[in-house]
Amino acid sequence: MKHIARKRFGQHFLHDAHAIAAIVDAISPQAGDCMVEIGPGLGALTQPLCNVLNQLTVVELDRDLAAHLRRNSRLRVIESDVLRVDFNQLASTLGAPGNLRIVGNLPYNVSTPILFHLLEFAQCVKDQHFMLQKEVVDRMVAKAGSSEFSRLSVMLQWRYRMEKVLDIAPECFEPVPRVDSAVVRMVPLATAPDIEVPRLSELVQVAFSQRRKLMRNTLGPWLDQRSFTGTFDLQRRAQEVGVEEYVKLASQLKNTPRA
Repeated sequence: MKHIARKRFGQHFLHDAHAIAAIVDAISPQAGDCMVEIGPGLGALTQPLCNVLNQLTVVELDRDLAAHLRRNSRLRVIESDVLRVDFNQLASTLGAPGNLRIVGNLPYNVSTPILFHLLEFAQCVKDQHFMLQKEVVDRMVAKAGSSEFSRLSVMLQWRYRMEKVLDIAPECFEPVPRVDSAVVRMVPLATAPDIEVPRLSELVQVAFSQRRKLMRNTLGPWLDQRSFTGTFDLQRRAQEVGVEEYVKLASQLKNTPRA
């Protein structure tokens, strides 16, 4: 199929055979898996996955690509913006609550919103393998104390165990992007902390709002507004605080009003 990449969709199509084989090997699909591919595009990963799986569900926004994909009888095609897909409902429809395996080459321009959208459905997911901009993956898996540790690190690591599994060169895509890519593996933690996610998101956003400053200047006033009486060392910068500490603080603030 001849298809011109559409900039508004952030389309970069994977074509390198060695990279494709390495990604499929990292995913390690099994015949009975209930797998969903986000943004299959021209099907570089789709076909190798279909060769193993009994059935594959794909979510594609581009109507021309969706029409092309429907020609494959082994595919269940959902023509939609992935941000509008209810993965709990999809898991129930597919008869796989808690066992969805989600994969995809995520568009660079909307990768973070997609990751946060999927966070809402972590309980119905077995694992996720995504190709993203390498810089984003480095932030996703970064440890506290590193320069890459960020709000994104905290907001994903509280819920997933993650690791970078592959680096992918720009030349593996058409058109060639201006950035390097990487593949990340995300496995939901078996037991999720009992926290209010909006509360954690809010406090982490405040903490990292001025990452070069000590948190006494950012998170301190925010905690004072909520009459926080617990102990939390504010004489640190946001990237020096581990995920567990942020989760504990969010838990302590669970029943306090939001501004």
